[in-house]
Amino acid sequence: MLGIAPVLRRWHAAGTPFGLATVVGVRGSAPRRPGAALAVSPGGRVVGSVSGGCVEAEVYELARAAARGAGPCLAEYGVEDEDAFAAGLTCGGTLQVLVRQVVPQREPGWGPLLAALERAGGPDGPLAHVTCVGGAPGLGAWLAVRPGGFAGTLGGTELDRAAAARAREMLERGRTGRAVVRAGTAAAEVFVQSFPDRPRMLVFGAVEFARALAVAGRFLGYHVTVCDARPAFTTPERFPEADEVVREWPHRYLAGAAWDARTVICVLTHEARFDVPLLREALRLPVAYVGAMGSRRTHEDRLRRLREAGAGEEELARLRSPIGLDLGGSTPEEAAVSIAAELIAVRNGGTGLPLRDVRGPLHKNDGPAGGAPGPAVRPAAPTTVPEPVTAGAPPTGGDPP
Repeated sequence: MLGIAPVLRRWHAAGTPFGLATVVGVRGSAPRRPGAALAVSPGGRVVGSVSGGCVEAEVYELARAAARGAGPCLAEYGVEDEDAFAAGLTCGGTLQVLVRQVVPQREPGWGPLLAALERAGGPDGPLAHVTCVGGAPGLGAWLAVRPGGFAGTLGGTELDRAAAARAREMLERGRTGRAVVRAGTAAAEVFVQSFPDRPRMLVFGAVEFARALAVAGRFLGYHVTVCDARPAFTTPERFPEADEVVREWPHRYLAGAAWDARTVICVLTHEARFDVPLLREALRLPVAYVGAMGSRRTHEDRLRRLREAGAGEEELARLRSPIGLDLGGSTPEEAAVSIAAELIAVRNGGTGLPLRDVRGPLHKNDGPAGGAPGPAVRPAAPTTVPEPVTAGAPPTGGDPP
């Protein structure tokens, strides 16, 4: 939904109805997680994807029919069904897809919702999108839920409040999935899609590798901060893809920075005067990842210095150094891909091995999309140090009709 929201907002603003297909359930091995979405205009223009290709044609036809006025439906595809092979779903899992029509004139509330989805996880804060997939309200009824309120309706005030409360619980944990909500005699099964604040990537060292990593981090959905104490190197112009560029001694900045259990810390300076005090602080924090760049000789020297600074063996075992997976590359861009690959593997419990050497299901769909965020552990201390960088406009994903 995040990827196609800009296009859908333009369609909605132009008064163009569209059919919207959303994955609301996955069992077993499936190519995309719940929340994947595809939309089709009455003329057949399509954006998004629900399966990476295997049932796209089938869902496309359902969504196009919905755009032209067909009623909502729940479609299920699995290998136990004879139609699954005709549709192309042969990976061993089951997909359940909700397909419904959105008509701007009848549902003006979709305009603000789509605008909010474009900004989800940004300055407006986290957002949960709640859609009815069963029960009295009817397929497709929805709510947009924020920590302080909600918009839309499932058909009744008390049911709306119950669904909003459940959605906030799931949003706080970064969970996307199904839930049953009740209010008196009313009940509904809902699909809750969470869009929490973006996780933070803290990159220390204003070097070319940091520039490439900022690009990769933004692509992966991180809020990227680049920090270094050297004014000549630490400028917004050198790091246009970063959300913040900070001129400060790294360990001092980290002592007051915002972080939570999803935060990743990448130390690319490989200078002892920066690395040792910074890593001494970072390894004490319950963050998702701490990695440091450097040769094996640099790594051994760094470990010795950290032990002398009081770091314990349990803390040192958390340090991923040399940073990244062994991909054989050497350029800043190749190093960024190597680091990004390790981050993805750590976040999702991957092995980092070639898929041909891994046994078991290729798709792990039992966790929250994007990884569970964990509670915010510490807010940022007030500071005037960070210099916000104006990032490029978000991709539109296509031209307006």
